[in-house]
Amino acid sequence: MARGLHSAPPHHTMPTAPATPPQHGPRHHGDNGPASRRRTFRHIYPLRVLGMGLGGLLVASVLHQHQALRDYWALALLSFLVWPHLAYLHARHSADPFRAEIYNLLIDSALVGLWVPLMHFNLLPSVVLAAVTTYDKFSTGIKRLWLYSLPGMFGTGVLVTLLARPGLQLESSLTVIVCTLPLIIVHSLAVSVASYRLIRTVARQNRQLEAMRRTDTQTGLAARSHWQEQASDSLERFHARHEPACLLMIDIDHFKPINDLHGHTVGDEVIRAVGQVIRDCVRAHDHAGRYGGDEFAVVLSETRAEDAHTIAERIRDRIAAVRLRELPGLRLTSSIGLAETVRSQLSLRDWINDADTALYRAKHAGRNQVAHCGPPPLVAPQAA
Repeated sequence: MARGLHSAPPHHTMPTAPATPPQHGPRHHGDNGPASRRRTFRHIYPLRVLGMGLGGLLVASVLHQHQALRDYWALALLSFLVWPHLAYLHARHSADPFRAEIYNLLIDSALVGLWVPLMHFNLLPSVVLAAVTTYDKFSTGIKRLWLYSLPGMFGTGVLVTLLARPGLQLESSLTVIVCTLPLIIVHSLAVSVASYRLIRTVARQNRQLEAMRRTDTQTGLAARSHWQEQASDSLERFHARHEPACLLMIDIDHFKPINDLHGHTVGDEVIRAVGQVIRDCVRAHDHAGRYGGDEFAVVLSETRAEDAHTIAERIRDRIAAVRLRELPGLRLTSSIGLAETVRSQLSLRDWINDADTALYRAKHAGRNQVAHCGPPPLVAPQAA
């Protein structure tokens, strides 16, 4: 019930404890954990105050029904009004606030076990209090915390039953029923809000994962799986609606000697610089991606070979103009293979093979040029 209004810590960052607990409670990683875990008690404090306040209202209504409020008012004040502040101070001044808060949560369950027999096992409030406080242990995300809380809850209940020997009075008055509603309603709202936030968090993380899946982190271009999906779509549109498309395969000339001579950090810088050039040269509806190593691919949708050749030459020229800050004397060149969609390309593999054939033709012809699969298109001469 300590977290009766708190189904998960803000942003759902509470870590999961290891599966095997130590002798004295759930395992955790102590002071070495993230800062958000050390602040958990601060997030729980106002919710514990509100949850315990509503629980105290419920217990007071039961004690009033049984005409026992005068006998237990001091214990009720300590349990429901003072304890939340003591729990906060306990965690705040502890060397390990997260571990201290775990023990606070276990004490919350023990308090429920204390009050169930003192309420003469009044059925509705007893079940509500026990269910709410146990559910809150599930919602923390700490593995088996609900299980660790049961011995304290039942043990305290059995001990108080043996000492106080209360009579069994299961019926609830209308006042008790009315006082039960705020705890049920507010807790249900809190669970719904927490679930909504969790769904939003998961959706945001899924979007981030999808963006990571689509993007090559080193260059910022599309990852291989993503641009191949776009290439497949372009090839399907060509066969279905005769929409032309072109595929460029781009290879950095003599990249291995650059790595061997200057080191992999320079090689990585070259990859990033070429990736930036390609991003700057393609159009918004094109799809440029990393093929692997020092090879890149560009899917040019709705594009004929002559227009694709112009884009390829622009990429080649820009790569030749790249200068690295650390090695201004290093000159880069590239070989580019171009393949337009044709009927013989029944699969993406066929299209890639044609672009690869053109790429090797460019390399064998001396590198630093654009080559085509099949006869080159007629390209209008550039104005002087």
